[in-house]
Amino acid sequence: MTEMVEVQIDSIRVSLMSPQRVVVLRQRSGEQYLPIWVGPYEAEAITVALQEVELARPLTQDLLKNIIVLFGGNVLRVEVVALKGDIYYGNIVVEREGQIYDIDSRPSDAIALALRTHAPMFVHRSVLDAAGITPEKDLQAEGGAAPPAAPLEPPHGPVDEKRLDVFEDFLKKLGKTGEDQAKE
Repeated sequence: MTEMVEVQIDSIRVSLMSPQRVVVLRQRSGEQYLPIWVGPYEAEAITVALQEVELARPLTQDLLKNIIVLFGGNVLRVEVVALKGDIYYGNIVVEREGQIYDIDSRPSDAIALALRTHAPMFVHRSVLDAAGITPEKDLQAEGGAAPPAAPLEPPHGPVDEKRLDVFEDFLKKLGKTGEDQAKE
């Protein structure tokens, strides 16, 4: 386990170009991040667990948790153990009656289960080395310091105040009731 690095969820991001989501894991004792692309349903299962939302019916990860507990098991940890091509491989480590079981899993399902069981999450060092991102280090590799901030000016020249009057009138009307608008 010495080659495993403990992580936590930093954020869940939405891709504007596809239905995919990105779960961003952050190293607990460092500044390395690991983005993992997941589907919308998997992202929803993780989000529900993060927000501790109670649903009327169990999701797949709730079912898995219930089965593990029913049979006397305990989720010790979940792991992202490998990256082959563009595919991450996960592992759920369960203890039952002193026996340790490694259960192959998609990382998204393992993460959703870890959140439900309050189990720690780990990533193998080789995965972090291959796909991890270190923000400051990556900026330096791209050419040094960040470029100076551009002045806050519209991209198409100065603002024409008269053109904005239409929007101002529209916004004022949004706050009025139907009776107020009829009086105008």
